Amino acid sequence: MSRLFGPIIQNGYVVRDWRSAADHWSRLLGVGPFFVMEHIRFARCTYRGAASPIDMSVAIAYSGDLQVELVEQHNDAPSIYRDHLDAHGEGLQHVGVLVDRLEPSLALDGWAERVVQEGETLVGQRFAYVDVGCHPGSMIELIEVSAEARSAFAYMKERAARWDGERPIRIAK
Repeated sequence: MSRLFGPIIQNGYVVRDWRSAADHWSRLLGVGPFFVMEHIRFARCTYRGAASPIDMSVAIAYSGDLQVELVEQHNDAPSIYRDHLDAHGEGLQHVGVLVDRLEPSLALDGWAERVVQEGETLVGQRFAYVDVGCHPGSMIELIEVSAEARSAFAYMKERAARWDGERPIRIAK
């Protein structure tokens, strides 16, 4: 995959309770601090081609160069997260890679037809989840990265490198 897009930078876990999961990761595994975006608002979000009003929160931390993302969906809107919970329970649902633009990545042979969920947040963060059909946890999230997103990720990574274990959860305003 790194020959196509670059390295995997994120492991995305679907969880039923991000607070409980973040507590586990920080207390038991020493990963943190988690930067939390609650009830993310979307400009648009589609699941299998139809609009889906997903209400979700994410908690993001770093372990070295790897971003750990905890995803909790709060409603029953159709989504890849609900699919994963229903079929497999909590756990690794996707890996994420950064791309400069979604369109060239999706232009790869057959990739556009494999998009299961895609959208854009109100702040302009675009993404597409591609089903590569291997096994649970092998869906790929293509994350279109802006200068702002790179800066936010660098900030989180730097904070993780200096984290002393205090304040394991940081809620975004």
